[in-house]
Amino acid sequence: MMLALVLGAACRRDGDDPLRATGTVEVREVDVSPLVPARVVRVLVDEGQTVHPGDTLVALTGSTTQADIAAGEARLRGAEAALREAEAGARRREIQHAEAQLRAAEAEAARAERDRQRMQALVGDGTVSRQAFDAAKAEAVATGGRRDAARDQLQLLREGTRPERIQALRAEVASARAALDAARSVAHDLVLTAPVAGIVLSRNAEPGERLASGQSALTVGEVGAPYVRVYLPTRALPDVREGSGAVARLDGYPEHPIPGRVVAISPRAEFTPRIALTEEERADLLFGVKVALDDTTGLLRPGLPATVEFAREVRR
Repeated sequence: MMLALVLGAACRRDGDDPLRATGTVEVREVDVSPLVPARVVRVLVDEGQTVHPGDTLVALTGSTTQADIAAGEARLRGAEAALREAEAGARRREIQHAEAQLRAAEAEAARAERDRQRMQALVGDGTVSRQAFDAAKAEAVATGGRRDAARDQLQLLREGTRPERIQALRAEVASARAALDAARSVAHDLVLTAPVAGIVLSRNAEPGERLASGQSALTVGEVGAPYVRVYLPTRALPDVREGSGAVARLDGYPEHPIPGRVVAISPRAEFTPRIALTEEERADLLFGVKVALDDTTGLLRPGLPATVEFAREVRR
């Protein structure tokens, strides 16, 4: 909320009288708020206290923050272990075991094939029944299939994990790491620090209160960039332009002039009658003028009344 203005303007378009207007010192206000819903644990500053960038202002806590970090760490460890296993490939003992299984399957398939061939010679003279021969033939086909499967399994172990599988596991590791970083970032955001150098203008939350995302806990005024907003009548506008010089004086400290510069002039009048404007009514129109101040005195505080004297522009 902008500080209330107390203003008065006195000027002439003709003559040598200085152009003056009165307003109050204002500063840019910065609301310090959490990025996620949280509960206030401690508020470390009071209203009117001076703060510097990075100073800790408010400590917050989240209901699931630590659990989210623990879950993220566990997921990352699991993903990294799976990736290491895939990149290392099969162990030597696994390959040796697969080789032994292949030898056994080859021997079984060779025996079954010999039985099939022997029975095929005997089935024609009736020594072996057709049913027994069919059983031997089926056994030869089955053992041959197991032999081929064992050979393929050994080949896969020797080739190692497919590149596509390793790429997918690497993506899983990256995803787990990003989720963990996000959880840690949330925990970091639960400590609110001063974004600028300034003064605490208002304390908007107390310990125990729960804040929504973006809800202000404190309001800090950036005292390093003070300004005065005054209002000038229409007839005074030709004497003031953006970039024009000005001097401000505080009530009670007239011997300490504070240099300033016009940085903005409102494009719209603050007062517009509903009926057609007469010459007198046009003189009543007021335009806001923002004057940035270069304070080297340390006297400026938000809300102090100040009288601004403008340097008149040379008319052509």
